[in-house]
Amino acid sequence: MAQFFSVHPTHPQHRLIAQAAQIIRKGGVIGYPTDSSYALGCHLADKDSADRLRRIRGVDEKHHLTLVCSDLSQVAVFAKVDTVRYRFLKQHAPGSFTFILEATKEVPRRTLNPKRKTIGVRIPGHPVVQALLAELGEPLLSATAILRGETDAVSDAQLLREALEHELALVLDAGACGIEPTTVIDLTGDQAVVLRQGAGRVESDMFLS
Repeated sequence: MAQFFSVHPTHPQHRLIAQAAQIIRKGGVIGYPTDSSYALGCHLADKDSADRLRRIRGVDEKHHLTLVCSDLSQVAVFAKVDTVRYRFLKQHAPGSFTFILEATKEVPRRTLNPKRKTIGVRIPGHPVVQALLAELGEPLLSATAILRGETDAVSDAQLLREALEHELALVLDAGACGIEPTTVIDLTGDQAVVLRQGAGRVESDMFLS
């Protein structure tokens, strides 16, 4: 049965955040709030946890998982970011965006898109996630919390717990989030191309210059 921690949405209790980080380090998959919807997350280095996250989310290895990072300097460790892309990221992060970038060797191969060797990265603005990332000291491997058979992301922590109480180790409840997933932008080419329009609002195609 999933544990359930109610945390303050802007000033989360450090004791609960520290417990959540420990659950992640021990291999637990958790549900947590973001600035677009609830998401599922696990430890980046734990293969079993990543496999379990994919099963819970109902996706295969072709689906881009996301590295949820604390800031741009952490993104640059795991993704190839030149000056142009750095400026683009700085304009749109933190926020409700996921960026597809070429991965560095720091990213486990099993988490990459098998054909393109790319990874999704995100810098959320939600205080609860930022507190959790600070406690972990590393990115969180993540996916939007969309239940099997549904199209909208989960916006309510209690619903997430009820639906996945036997599959998640923990749900962090910080109140209602939105139902839109992130906007996904591919930054691997000469243009920034919107692959999925979500909560983040941008133009459809943008030159990287």
